[in-house]
Amino acid sequence: MTTLTASERRRLKEIAYSHTAAYQLVVRVRIVLDAAHGSNNQIAQRRGVTVDTVRLWRGRYRSQEGIKSLTDRPRSGRPPTFSTLQRAEVNALACQLPAETSAPLSR
Repeated sequence: MTTLTASERRRLKEIAYSHTAAYQLVVRVRIVLDAAHGSNNQIAQRRGVTVDTVRLWRGRYRSQEGIKSLTDRPRSGRPPTFSTLQRAEVNALACQLPAETSAPLSR
């Protein structure tokens, strides 16, 4: 069983019922909150995830930095080719009408 302090529980509940938090984070937080009320099998069924997923996030929360441990870790691989600013500029351009940018219409 996971024992949470009142402040941890309050912060976790804020995230669990947030409308702006990432879905994956909300599921992970709800798994941690459910840890006081059931087994890994029960939590997995309630949250629609595998028992291994429940075990992973309960273990990370218990053994690491609390809420910070529930976020995604950096992944290996090739770094992004385009900067965030470049992506934003392309998105802005794509959302404009062709007449506004003097771009010819394609077929």
